[in-house]
Amino acid sequence: KQWYQRRVRETESVRYVYQPLDKLYIVLVTTKTSNILEDLETLRLFARVIPEYCRTIDEKEISDKVFELIFAFDEIIALGYRENVSLAQIKTFTEMDSHDEKVFQAVRQTQEKKKKKKK
Repeated sequence: KQWYQRRVRETESVRYVYQPLDKLYIVLVTTKTSNILEDLETLRLFARVIPEYCRTIDEKEISDKVFELIFAFDEIIALGYRENVSLAQIKTFTEMDSHDEKVFQAVRQTQEKKKKKKK
């Protein structure tokens, strides 16, 4: 029970589940009715994702990689519910999204060049 008390704080309606990550903390905010074991597993997965995208775990590096982290976190949580994904799947999905975005940008640049040539 002591470990649980050190990692969880509750208010009347919200539960904060947190974990130290080097000099920072990662915090998951849930409802009090959520499954605490699932919350802890979700928090662990978030904590495993961060070092995959950040060379160091500090505020500056996390700020520099914020969009990559948000995209990765979005693979974990969808519409407020945890997706059943592994760390490897998250990496694959975010790399696919990145590739799709690059293809889209290349097509758009080609279209813009064609428009400029017509003018």
